[in-house]
Amino acid sequence: MTSTTVNSKIVLEPAAIRAWAEKRMIYCELSDGRIMGFPADRFRILKQATDEQLAKVEIEVNGYALRWEELDEDITVPGIIAGRFQLPPY
Repeated sequence: MTSTTVNSKIVLEPAAIRAWAEKRMIYCELSDGRIMGFPADRFRILKQATDEQLAKVEIEVNGYALRWEELDEDITVPGIIAGRFQLPPY
């Protein structure tokens, strides 16, 4: 986990320790024990990807990014946690 200072308090940001795709949903298990999931269709490149391409998700940058090498796509874990998506829900 990395830390950020907010109002003189240290806030730890969880990192991804595991990531996978299932039925067009992307999941990541975080270092604080939570499991976050989001629809692949909320990101332009992932929306166009096949299920096989989505399954090739990798964890990068010490757990702070998800990477799809074949698609040349990177998504930050803090962005996912904050709900920053490119596209509106369905």
